Amino acid sequence: MPGLKYMSGFGNEHVSEDPRCPGALPEGQNNPQVCPYGLYAEQLSGSAFTCPRPTNKRSWLYRILPSVCHKPFQPFEEGHLTHTWDDIEPDPSQLRWKPFEIPKASQNKLDFVSGLHTLCGAGEPRGRNGIAVHIFVCNASMLDRCFCNSDGDFLIVPQQGKLLITTEFGKLLVEPSEICVIQQGMRFSVEVFGETRGYILEVYGAHFELPDLGPIGANGLANPRDFLVPVAWYEDRQVPGGYTVISKYQGKLFAAQQDFSPFNVVAWHGNYTPYKYNLDNFMVINAVAFDHADPSIFTVLTAKSTRPGVALADFVIFPPRWVVANNTFRPPYYHRNCMSEFMGLIRGHYEAKEEGFQPGGASLHSMMTPHGPDADCFEKASKAKLEPERVAEGTMAFMFESSFSLAVTKWGLKTSNRLDRNYYKCWEPLKSHFNPNCK
Repeated sequence: MPGLKYMSGFGNEHVSEDPRCPGALPEGQNNPQVCPYGLYAEQLSGSAFTCPRPTNKRSWLYRILPSVCHKPFQPFEEGHLTHTWDDIEPDPSQLRWKPFEIPKASQNKLDFVSGLHTLCGAGEPRGRNGIAVHIFVCNASMLDRCFCNSDGDFLIVPQQGKLLITTEFGKLLVEPSEICVIQQGMRFSVEVFGETRGYILEVYGAHFELPDLGPIGANGLANPRDFLVPVAWYEDRQVPGGYTVISKYQGKLFAAQQDFSPFNVVAWHGNYTPYKYNLDNFMVINAVAFDHADPSIFTVLTAKSTRPGVALADFVIFPPRWVVANNTFRPPYYHRNCMSEFMGLIRGHYEAKEEGFQPGGASLHSMMTPHGPDADCFEKASKAKLEPERVAEGTMAFMFESSFSLAVTKWGLKTSNRLDRNYYKCWEPLKSHFNPNCK
């Protein structure tokens, strides 16, 4: 892990070759009759060939054997991974989960794939329109197997424990307060170093991109140069006992066997890559006079829908920042929203609910379900002396916001046994302060 190198830039055209094979990239063309070092040329397309240039995504991989060399796919045990949204009746209540439990390796050995649990979602991967939110809990590394999502992109948010992710493009070390995106069709394997937990936002039918900045201007929020892409790394490794390629396809898992490592890409070039980002690099923007700017100013990445200004899903963070607004109730306001709001906590204490919402837990405020600060937060903020102050110090909360009405799975509502059924009580102490004789 020490000394991992990266290239910077969001959506850039990158070129990379493993230094053990200088000159592995063909010169002047993508698909020569004979590739350097006897490699195979393989294109990975992340968009239709005819997409406009700003949205056209593809990379060329130069590999020891092409990825087509495998046995037929067979159905594979899915565990708690699903895209079936009708197994249980919907619940529009405010929902909150206690930290999701990580089993001990001695009791139940789980790697990244076997530790995937779908919490909520909407839409359908075959129609290429929808999202899913997954929780991953694991205590073991993936050995001689990799994962490939044919349905969509994974935005991975580790909360406890770091992930060493080996991809066809190279290696990424992703720690809490960092995120990574593994885009559709990219094969990867995850190594962990103890009990590990995190969140995943999956989108079907769109790729994540940086939000438009509008009047903010050319700079701000997540800057493109802070996104990091791996450099080429390969292993020429035979696996006589069989290497398992697990594919998520139409919401189901399938497995195929091959006798070599898929991480055999010696060189590559293109703009369709995995990438990571450190959330501490986010340039926060905030109101400096009065009232609140809407939380869209904290958007790191967005997956756009076909409706202008409406996202399939946004990834939003609430990092440490200064608040200085005068004559203003400073915590998040009370709200009913035409969007669904799923929140998680990486570390610290979320300012609107300092008790109950814990790192490794989550909450879901569904479409048009009221939500806002708890009673204790309201009383304190209504009486606080308004001076410039730092909020969320030592904290990193985030939100997956979606235009879909999200259905919660049976695992989320029942099987996980982590639903906090007393969540609604945090608002019960709110009392009326109305006095018609006192303005």
